[in-house]
Amino acid sequence: MSLFKRRKVDIKFDPQTQQPAVRRSICTGEMTVGFIDKATGKFTDLMCVDRKGLEDFMRDIGVEEIKTIY
Repeated sequence: MSLFKRRKVDIKFDPQTQQPAVRRSICTGEMTVGFIDKATGKFTDLMCVDRKGLEDFMRDIGVEEIKTIY
């Protein structure tokens, strides 16, 4: 059973200027997905996810690997 309800999110990003990433808490393991601006290195978060949500996010944006930030 998922802790978070799946809702349809229209995710638009520019692969030329943004890189998808997941930020994980070392202490709690909480995961937040978002994008890193390639020019500034700033992380912009979209939503908190569980493992299933992370897989859905990756499928929705069409990537097989994602950068992890701690």
